[in-house]
Amino acid sequence: MTTTDTLLTVEQAAERLGTGVRFIRRLIQERRIRYVKLGKPVRIPESVLAEYVAERTVPTLREARSSFRKVA
Repeated sequence: MTTTDTLLTVEQAAERLGTGVRFIRRLIQERRIRYVKLGKPVRIPESVLAEYVAERTVPTLREARSSFRKVA
C-alpha cells in the first residue's frame, strides 16, 4: 500500500470487483484481504484489490504448459 493509494468503502470495493457487499465483508472478517480501520468504518486500499485479483487469476492452459516445460 502506498501513501497515494485511494481508500475505498466496502460498497465501492464490491462494485469494483463486481460482487456483493457481503462478499467483501466476509473477506475482511476472514482476514483474506488487508484493510484499514478508521474508528468504526473500514476502508480497503485499491492496491489490495488489485493484488487479490492478481493472486487469484488462473493462467491459460498454454501459459500453464509452458511453465512445466522449462525444466533445467
